[in-house]
Amino acid sequence: MKLQPILLFLFLTFIFLSLNAQNTPKDSIETVDYIEFNDRNNVVHGVYLGLNTHYGQTFKEPSYGFGFNIAYVANQQFEIGLAVNVFQSDQQFITSELIDNKLTGGYIGLHLEPIFFSKNRISLSIPIVIGLGAVGYFTQGDGDFDDDFLDAEFDDVNVMRVFEPGVSALFNISRYLQLEAGVKYRFTNRFDFATSPVKNLNGYSVGLGIKVGVFNMGRNRYKKKVPN
Repeated sequence: MKLQPILLFLFLTFIFLSLNAQNTPKDSIETVDYIEFNDRNNVVHGVYLGLNTHYGQTFKEPSYGFGFNIAYVANQQFEIGLAVNVFQSDQQFITSELIDNKLTGGYIGLHLEPIFFSKNRISLSIPIVIGLGAVGYFTQGDGDFDDDFLDAEFDDVNVMRVFEPGVSALFNISRYLQLEAGVKYRFTNRFDFATSPVKNLNGYSVGLGIKVGVFNMGRNRYKKKVPN
């Protein structure tokens, strides 16, 4: 039985149990009298810079990467912005001390992220990246390999088209800080390397991240206490 679907199921179960375990929102139990002096619905705007790291597998070998994104947050319910990711994986298909089989790549794309339960301390989101990048092998050694082989295998860069949806738990620490943990699945086009067995970069990855910015965690700036 494959472990990946089981881990994904357990992760989703944990998220929903955490959301259901949340206490009643503070605003719903406040007994202090307030006066509302605005006659319109407030649209909460936000912007942030996010940093993240992720781990996965590429052709049964570990793959490590990191990325960053900058995004606008609309009413604490939807993010749109720019995402950049880079990664590297040590492959072993050529067994030579003079050749580093390092599969390296990166991509940049549109970041979209619907957010659910955004008023809670723990919220749920569905991040999606649609991007374009490049992937290839790079080495400094030449050893006993001829120039044609090195040109074909290690200086050949393939264009990579990426569609990467996922699911994340967002931990709202403050108006200015948010932590996230999630699972993603990356879809790519097919590659054509000279001898490498890697034909695509489809697969799961897990990651952790931090977002720093101004989220405005539901404060109503148009609400004041009624004096006694």
